[in-house]
Amino acid sequence: MIRSASAVWQGALRDGKGDMKVQSGAFEVPFSFGTRFGEVKGTNPEELIAAAHAGCFSMAFSGALGQAGFTPEWVATTAKVSINQVEGGFGITKIELQMEAKVLGIDQATFDQIAQGAKAGCPISKALAAVPEITLEAKLV
Repeated sequence: MIRSASAVWQGALRDGKGDMKVQSGAFEVPFSFGTRFGEVKGTNPEELIAAAHAGCFSMAFSGALGQAGFTPEWVATTAKVSINQVEGGFGITKIELQMEAKVLGIDQATFDQIAQGAKAGCPISKALAAVPEITLEAKLV
C-alpha cells in the first residue's frame, strides 16, 4: 500500500499560503504561517500528524485488544503535538497521547500493558521515533 498527500505553497513564508490535500479526496485544507504558528483558523502539518497518530494508535490498541481476546466498545484518543524552537529551527519536541476506552472484562494492569504495546507498535509511533518524548495516558472507563 502507498498512501499520498500533496501540498502547494504560494508566496513567502510569513505572508504566503498553501493547500494540502489527500489522495483519497477526503479533504483539501488551507494552511499558512498563521495557522501553524498563530491562532488563525485553518490547519497545519502538526495538527495532521496529531490526527494520524490518534487514529493509528486507536486502531493499534483495538487490534491488540482483539489479539488478547477483548473487544472494545469504543476507544477515543487525542494526540497533542508540541512544536518548539530548537537548535537549528523548529522541531516536534513532544507528543502526548491521551486515550480512554471502554473494554468489558479487562483488568487495569492488562489494559495498561496492551496500551503501552500499542503505543510502541503503532506504525505512526514508529515513524515518529525521532520525537524526543511520546507519552501515553490511558484510562479504562
